[in-house]
Formats: sequence, C-alpha cells, structure tokens
Amino acid sequence: MATPRGRTKKKAPFDHSPDSLPLRSSGRQVKKKATETADEDEDGGSEKKYRKCEKAGCTAACPVCFASASESHKDGYDKYTTWKKIWTSNGKTEPSPKAFMADQQLPYWVQCTKPECRKWRQLTKEIQLTPQIARTYRCGMKPNTAVKPETSDHCSLPEDLRVSEVSNHWWYSMLILPPLLKDSVAAPLLSAYYPDCVGMSPSCTSTHRTASDASPGKLEHSKAVPCVLVPGMNRYFQPFYQPNECGKALCVRPDVMELDELYEFPEYSRDPTMYLALRNLILALWYTNCKEALTPQKCIPHIIVRGLVRIRCVQEVERILYFMTRKGLINTGVLTVGTNQHLLPKDYHNKSVIIIGAGPAGLAAARQLHNFGIKVTVLEAKDRIGGRVWDDKSFTGVTVGRGAQIVNGCINNPVALMCEQLGISMHKFGERCDLIQEGGRITDPTIDKRMDFHFNALLDVVSEWRKDKTQLQDVPLGEKIEEIYKAFINESGIQFSELEEEVLQFHLSNLEYACGSSLHQVSARSWDHNEFFAQFAGDHTLLTPGYSVILEKLAEGLDIRLRSPVKSIDYSGDEVQVTTTDGTECTAQKVLVTVPLALLQKGSLQFNPPLSDKKMKAINSLGAGIIEKIALQFPYRFWDSKVQGADFFGHVPPSASKRGLFAVFYDMDPQKQHSVLMSVIAGEAVAAVKSLEDKQVLQQCMATLRELFKEQEVPDPTKYFVTRWSTDPWIQMAYSFVKTGGSGEAYDILAEEIQGTIFFAGEATNRHFPQTVTGAYLSGVREASKIAAF
Repeated sequence: MATPRGRTKKKAPFDHSPDSLPLRSSGRQVKKKATETADEDEDGGSEKKYRKCEKAGCTAACPVCFASASESHKDGYDKYTTWKKIWTSNGKTEPSPKAFMADQQLPYWVQCTKPECRKWRQLTKEIQLTPQIARTYRCGMKPNTAVKPETSDHCSLPEDLRVSEVSNHWWYSMLILPPLLKDSVAAPLLSAYYPDCVGMSPSCTSTHRTASDASPGKLEHSKAVPCVLVPGMNRYFQPFYQPNECGKALCVRPDVMELDELYEFPEYSRDPTMYLALRNLILALWYTNCKEALTPQKCIPHIIVRGLVRIRCVQEVERILYFMTRKGLINTGVLTVGTNQHLLPKDYHNKSVIIIGAGPAGLAAARQLHNFGIKVTVLEAKDRIGGRVWDDKSFTGVTVGRGAQIVNGCINNPVALMCEQLGISMHKFGERCDLIQEGGRITDPTIDKRMDFHFNALLDVVSEWRKDKTQLQDVPLGEKIEEIYKAFINESGIQFSELEEEVLQFHLSNLEYACGSSLHQVSARSWDHNEFFAQFAGDHTLLTPGYSVILEKLAEGLDIRLRSPVKSIDYSGDEVQVTTTDGTECTAQKVLVTVPLALLQKGSLQFNPPLSDKKMKAINSLGAGIIEKIALQFPYRFWDSKVQGADFFGHVPPSASKRGLFAVFYDMDPQKQHSVLMSVIAGEAVAAVKSLEDKQVLQQCMATLRELFKEQEVPDPTKYFVTRWSTDPWIQMAYSFVKTGGSGEAYDILAEEIQGTIFFAGEATNRHFPQTVTGAYLSGVREASKIAAF
C-alpha cells in the first residue's frame, strides 16, 4: 500500500517530481525561484555540479551526487547506508536513493504565521522542522540561531513560484513517492505496524521497532497484537485495529481506507498513503485531547515531512478533518464551540432543521448540527429532556436511573468519550453474581456454570438451525428453545434436578431482560441480529452520576421547546411544516424524527404524504419491548455480609411462572456506603405487575428479598420507586426487539430518509447497536452527518 508506484518511462531521479531540485544541467528546465536568499546560496547554490576525472590526463567530467551519497563521497555514503539500515529494519518499502532524498535531503517548507502574509518559505538545509517552529515561524526567522533578521520586511519578498503549482489537481499524481510523516502523534498507537504502511517514516525514532518486532512475518501471520495503551490517554480509547484484530466497534484499519472514505476521496484509491497519514494523525490528535475542538490549525504543526509535498498535506488536512468532523469521528460528544467557531465551513450553514424528541438521539443530532453552524430547533413533548433516560436523584448519596444507567462495553464507546470530556468516572462491574434461592441458600457455583453452559448450548443449536436455508418459517425464540430443550432431554436421557431447572429459568429471564420482551414474541432467526456486526468490547460499567449529566451537557445552549408534542409533519411543499398539538406551526428545510418506535406504530405522528408501505412494514416488524424497574433505599446495608462486596446478586425463580420478577438486584453504591438496591421486571412478569399499585409491587419485591435473606431481618425501605414506562403517553416502551417473522433489516429501512427531507434516528434505527443509549446517540450523530451532507 505504501510501496512507491512504478513509472511507465525511465526518468532521472526526481526529474518529474513536484519537488524537483535545480541540481542538473540536463532534464526539464526548472523554474527560477522568485527570490534567492544569501543563506540558500551558502547552502550549496554555488556548489559544482561536475567534477573532473581523477585519472591523469583524462578530461572527462562526472556529475556530483546531490546527496553526496555515492561511494566516492565517504561521509555522504555512510549517512545513506546508515539510513538504509534503519529503514530496512523498520519499514517495508524499498530504501531507494529516491526515498533517501525524500526522507533526508529535501528541504522543509513552512508557512509564515502572520495573518497578513501566510507565504510559504523554504528552510535552509541544516534546519529540522519541529511543531514549535511550524507554530511560530515568520518570514526571515532563523530557527535554532540567535541571529535576528536583518530587515523587518521579509514578508514583502515574493513567494517561490513552485508553491502555486502544488494546488493544481495534477500535482499529486506526479509524485514519485508518497509523503511519510516524521514523528507522527499516531506513532505510539501504531507501533505494531510497518510505519510506511500507515503513512509514517521508518527512519524516525518514534517508529523504531525492537529486533523481535522487526520480523516481517510477525505482523502478518501472528496472533492479534494486544491493545496499545498510551500514557495519558484514556484506556477505553482504541481507535485503531491492531494487526489481525477484528470485531471491535468504532475501530479503523490504519492501513486501509474505509468505503465511505474512498467515496469521498476517490483520488486516493490508487495510493492512499497520504490520506492514511493525515487521517491517522487526526484521529491520534483527537483522542489525545478530546476536550477541545480539533482544528486544521492544531493539526498543521504536526505535519512534518520534507519537500513541497508538505504544502499539499497542509491543504489536504483541512478537507480530511472536515469530513471526519461531519461523520462524527472527531469533534463530537459534549464538545461545545463558540458562536463564530463552527466546526464546518459556511457552505454547510444554510440549512434549518427541526428535531422531534429531546432524548439521546435528538440531543446528539442537535449538538452536532449546532456545532456545524446549522440552525436547529428541538421540540419535546414532555416537560423534561432525556426521553428514556430519567435519573432519580432523590435517594440519599446515589443517583438511580429510572431508565438506562448501564454501559455495555466501554472500548471506543462514545459514552466513555463523553465521560472523559466531562471528567466523570464509571464504575466497572465485578464478575461475581451469587445466585440466591428462595429460602436463603446460595447456589453452588458449579451448578450455575453447568446450567449456563446448557443455556448457551441451546442458543448455539438455535444458531445452527437458522443456517438451514430450507427452514423458511421463523418461529418464536421461546418456542424454539423449548423444542430444542425437550429434544435434548429425550435424546440424552439427562434429567436435571429441580434446582438446575430453576437456574436455567434464571438465565432465560436474563435473556428476556436483554430482549425487552417475553421470548414468545421474539424472532428465533433474528433475536441477536446485531451480533453479526462488531460490538463494543471491554468493561461493563455503571454510570454512577447517571446519563442525565451527559444529556444536560449535550442540551446546553440549544433551542429546546418543552411541552411541545408534535401532531403532524407535512413535507409536501418546499419546506416542511410541523404542527404541535396546540396548533403551533414551525417550518424548516429538514426534519429529524426521534420519537420512540411505539409512537410510530400507534400513529401518534401524522405524515403528509403518508409513510411508505415499506417503512410501515419495517416499523411494525419490530417490537416495542418493555421492562420496568424498582429501586429501594434501606436504613442499612443488610445484604453486605452475604454477597461480600459483589455489585449484584441473582434471584433463582421458584418456578417458570415467576421468571423475570426481580431476577437481579444491583447495589447502586460502588463505594458501599449507602443502602440502595435496584431490580428489574422483565418478560411475562411485566404484564403481571402492570395492573398492580406501586405498593403491591413493593410488597412482592420485599417478600422476595426476605426469602433471599431469610436468615436475618430485612428492614422496610425508607424510600422506593416503581417505573411505569409502558403507560407513559410519550414513551410507551423500553427498547426495541425483532418480532417473530421480522429481521434486522427493518432497522435500516426505518433509518432511511424520505426525499432528503425527513430523517429518522433513535435506538430502533440503529441496526448495529439497538436497545442502548449508545445506539441512540450514534444514530443522532449519523443523521446529523446525513443532514449536513444533503
């Protein structure tokens, strides 16, 4: 990939490179510089280009090697051979004389930092460009010396005529060798790669590899390299795949362009080295400091490469950075920018957008579009922001999420990014989860492991069944599991004990919690459709301050209108007209709909023209899953002695009919100081408690706890809540699932925009990461990118 392209015709070294050097008397004529400084003359302008033959009587003249790297020039030749040895041990491309000249001999170019000047100047031969020099350079400066400029009018000198050619479309195609950055900030993150395959020079100390690393086979045929942790960088930030690594969400291959990158920058399809060098640099800079907006001006000083190609890199980094910003790869999260510091150029600003819903998806999109410089109005039906995120802070010492509060997989998760930006921490869940039977006995861990194995074996058989293409009919997951289970019992002759059966029911209740539904409504073919895509790896955590801290920051400074439920969306005209239930009309060029799936299914929003049959079929093929929560505060931590510091403990249901009722209890205080437990109601149990009063649900929960801790006194709670998501008129659900007969494709169809005017976001539009705040947030970022591009 980084190997230099061959040429179709034989040419003198660098004869047709844009960095052509005026060192030959033959070849194409090089343009004279507009200005020749005395310093440049001293560098070799007067050096002889030919020398006489040393043999007595011979009148022949031989060309002098520009780099003094021929064997007849010992000092230069030693330098070349030393460089060649380093290059060979670290890199993959050929250490040719051309590569040596590009990497070691060409002059650096730097731009004057005076706003009224901004001319490019060629540095003298002995000066090594550094980020500090690039940040501070002014015409006439002599870096690394105490000599002051003789005049103060160096900026008035004309710019070298070659500089103007660099911007021409044909210029990049004339490069013999692609640029390789020196001392890139990305180097520590890419130490397992050949530097020249990811846009970096193999000659720099930062890209040197140990002897054991230098074997070419190591990178191409070994097992996956462990993740690279860079001092000072959040351990959850792993933007690049390591060699042979796969299946990690929001990772990029540092040596390959993604499809959307190739679509946006087709000119790099033949040789992507320059693009990869700049993209990898930008990503590394962003994850090094994600608390401030990354601008082209912050990237440019880190572009260290010799020759006029540095000018082209500086021009290109702006394009690439704007693309990555629009896609939400950088400059995202809770980042806020000033009024006149928009993240995208003015070309993007001439749009107006109405966003319906102020949940994670709506707020994510609104924050992105606002930062881009696009006018945004958010209409929210409820009297608060957050949607299915709703934190209760009335408990002493802890925040309890009535909705989402758990982060499933933190590596590259945007929630981890936003926590870093806000300086808040998450609590990593421990692995221990004792299963306690009614009566108070802790289940033998070997029984739990055995039944967990059988549970996963049942799901494996489901996976094998759906591979059979002759089985065209989908069935409910619960039905298929029961069928497989009975067949296993009949064929194996194994008889599980009553306790083992109960433990199996516990694992099935966890599956219903994950699906948000009874297994008898979930598709056996597509229940885990998103597992075919890379998922978030790493720790599962409790966001102890609550998601509302993040959402409140996302909402800061936005035009959000609460108590504004939308009744209709008319997109039949040039602009979209949105009407609220009180008759207020708003118009915009684009509308983003982020309401819960349940509201779309029930026709709470009227569309004119109506939604297509295809989209309605997709909407109705998904299920609006429901779970409910109960949280209780006690006068003291009565469970401590039994669970011994675990973050949660399980409740073994006494029968299948009790499955899903308070299956797991979470300790909401990682510091083990305050006394708050939270549990979940899932599956068939949701319907069982729907008609009960909160006090009746509390009584059932307390009866369960007193059975689990029968050997001791369990005090009455001092405070509690029971959620009622299913009856909230503007929510009516927890999260989506694929109903029997449906497929994961429905998420993509629901996400499709209509006529470039009506857009959709929310967890039920994210095929890769449904059911999560992360998925909702990313869907908002995705739609903001689409809206900006239209």
